[in-house]
Amino acid sequence: MENDIMQERQTNRLLEEAFLVEGGYKIYPKSVTEHEETQFVMVKKDAKKYLYVTGSGSLFDALEGEIVSSGAKLAPANHANRLVLNTYFDWTNPRAFGNKVTTMGVGDRLGLASPGHIAVMRNYQVKPILAQQSIRELTLMERSIYDVLDAAAYAAVQEGYTGGFGADGDHLKLEDDIKLALDAGMSMLTLDCSDYIRNEVPEMSVEEQEAEYNKLDESLRNHYEAAYLDRTFEAAGMSITFDKAELIYNVLLYADALTYMVHIYKDFIQKADRAIDFEVSIDETATVTKPESHFFVAQELINEGVTVNSLAPRFIGEFQKGVDYMGDLEAFEVDLAKHANIAKYFDYKLSVHSGSDKFSAFPIVAKHTDGLFHLKTAGTNWLEAVRVLSKHNTVLFREMHKYAFDHFPEAQAYYHITPDLDAIRPLDEVSDEELPEYMNDRNARQVWHVTYGVLLTAVDEAGERRFKPEFFANMDEFEEEYRESLVGHIGKHLETLQLPKAE
Repeated sequence: MENDIMQERQTNRLLEEAFLVEGGYKIYPKSVTEHEETQFVMVKKDAKKYLYVTGSGSLFDALEGEIVSSGAKLAPANHANRLVLNTYFDWTNPRAFGNKVTTMGVGDRLGLASPGHIAVMRNYQVKPILAQQSIRELTLMERSIYDVLDAAAYAAVQEGYTGGFGADGDHLKLEDDIKLALDAGMSMLTLDCSDYIRNEVPEMSVEEQEAEYNKLDESLRNHYEAAYLDRTFEAAGMSITFDKAELIYNVLLYADALTYMVHIYKDFIQKADRAIDFEVSIDETATVTKPESHFFVAQELINEGVTVNSLAPRFIGEFQKGVDYMGDLEAFEVDLAKHANIAKYFDYKLSVHSGSDKFSAFPIVAKHTDGLFHLKTAGTNWLEAVRVLSKHNTVLFREMHKYAFDHFPEAQAYYHITPDLDAIRPLDEVSDEELPEYMNDRNARQVWHVTYGVLLTAVDEAGERRFKPEFFANMDEFEEEYRESLVGHIGKHLETLQLPKAE
């Protein structure tokens, strides 16, 4: 209560400044922050955000900006000033959370969603991974890792959130990208090993697998056979046995990937100058991850001294983008329970990828992980933005919808989704009032989900962005509605995941 009163007094004092009142700036009252003799509050005008800084001292001097009155400065919310804030306020830096904290990667494709994510997630016992973008997404959105980190830090400032957030270099494959992410300050790295997993192995006959296995170096075969052949491992109430066929299958499938995992951990993660949450992703494959395979990969990493914070297997069924789980829920529960037990045995978190909107599966995840997991979702913030657009600018929505469907094949190449395009109701049969509900159609939703890059980089005949300026102008105008839309949608995720409220 005392802090609330103090913040209100600070806010009122800043709002009395004639510069803000007469200038028509929007004020974010929760952002009021003090450091020694310096105070600031975040403001916005013409879709641009600033820190209105008053007082004196080293922080006042360090923030670049325009002096607008005696003892007052307007500092743009840019990259340089974010680095200044990082120096003075540790809570504006992304941090690692380790194995014992439930985390949820929400991402922010537009650079606008993190305030809404913070607003809801701060009320639950979960930590947000605000910055979570793959190189693919950054390329499609014409953004950089630094843009994503800047947006996350300023969202924490805007919401007055000091509880800590993470930043994930998501689904990284290449060493140069891994180095870039770590140098930029990412606190989590998700290593995508799909290029090193031999997806052809499950299609081979037993005889073909054995012939391929016999081509491996004898010392490598001896290593695996001594460690696993005809041995039974007891893991959290499960018995896992590797006969010759099972061992050969897993060695062929994962040996190259394991070599790469160990290399990245020892040459990048272990040599970082700070704690990094290291996630191993073996889900971006055509092959469902058998419990034996999960155990094999984890045991090998432990044997090599690799500390894993979370691991993402590919579960049975379909975890497609932006829609609920597709498959047999009873079979999924049996499968997930085994993977959860293995994660508990090795003391890391089970990670669920493409987790947006998997409402039917969430109670199962909560039950078998005991509420300790990492879940990734990103595209929902874009879909909720489109929903807001559908309520206020139906003309633009319809134009973007047509373009998205016309260019869907090129966008689909980046994602594993299987929408039934013929099942989607033609938009000319949908009234303006029905458009927000239209965004719940699972097939239309998937088309919108993957075409964000195509839409926001589309150009007209003059070479100018066709949709992007008007789309972002609408997001600026309806900022609070977008924030509340995210609070509701992500809130449904958190409730269905049965996460306890913050104390």
